[in-house]
Amino acid sequence: MTVQEKTVELLIKKNYHIAFAESCTGGLCCGALVDVANASSVLDMSFVTYANEAKIKLLGVSEKTVKEFGVVSREVAREMAKGVAEKANSEVGVGITGIAGPTGGTAEKPVGMVCFGFCINGKTVTETKFFGNIGRNEVRRKSVEFVYKKLLSLI
Repeated sequence: MTVQEKTVELLIKKNYHIAFAESCTGGLCCGALVDVANASSVLDMSFVTYANEAKIKLLGVSEKTVKEFGVVSREVAREMAKGVAEKANSEVGVGITGIAGPTGGTAEKPVGMVCFGFCINGKTVTETKFFGNIGRNEVRRKSVEFVYKKLLSLI
């Protein structure tokens, strides 16, 4: 059984719904869930909010938070997760923002840095992973893998 199948099974068992707010992963997390039979039992909607304006307008991310911490930050990932859970009226919200590359990195925020927010029943935790400059699609793939493993440990 795949980690996505286990996640869907667990969400169904707990009668939870999930929603994703994705930036650098561009919908890959939601797509991985939809690959699983019965995904419609746990997923109503998700958002790909690539632009800062979309995060602010659709998810309620604070413009002040973006300016103070930068769009790739735990703080923004937290607000994305909380915002998507609220918008989707779901028990689980996941926010993902990062720098997949090959450009866009800085010394403080290098290519391969991805910030994650997980909001479960109103409680939000964040984590940052540094995957390294391993290629755009590999950063995205590893981000999806991390999300599902983390969800299984949190739900």
